[in-house]
Amino acid sequence: MSARASRQAFWFGAGLAGGLLAGMMWWSREQHAHKQALYHRRPMRRLAALGWIGREARPTVESVLMLRDYLNWERNPVLLRRARRLLARFENAIV
Repeated sequence: MSARASRQAFWFGAGLAGGLLAGMMWWSREQHAHKQALYHRRPMRRLAALGWIGREARPTVESVLMLRDYLNWERNPVLLRRARRLLARFENAIV
């Protein structure tokens, strides 16, 4: 491999790693900022709220009831799947 190709590969890898790191930091900030946006009109904010709930919330009877209520309200199939997984995990943790 030539020196030029080696430099290009290095910068490509550094750019890729930097982009992934920036994306992870952005998503973490989105989850924290929108942790109470479970019923927001924008699906990405609801996804961020579900992510925060899955990472930070404790499995309690209240959180199970809230997720059941959310499942009755939500229409987005991706968000429904995520909420069902969270609900199952929380129910198993309570029992």
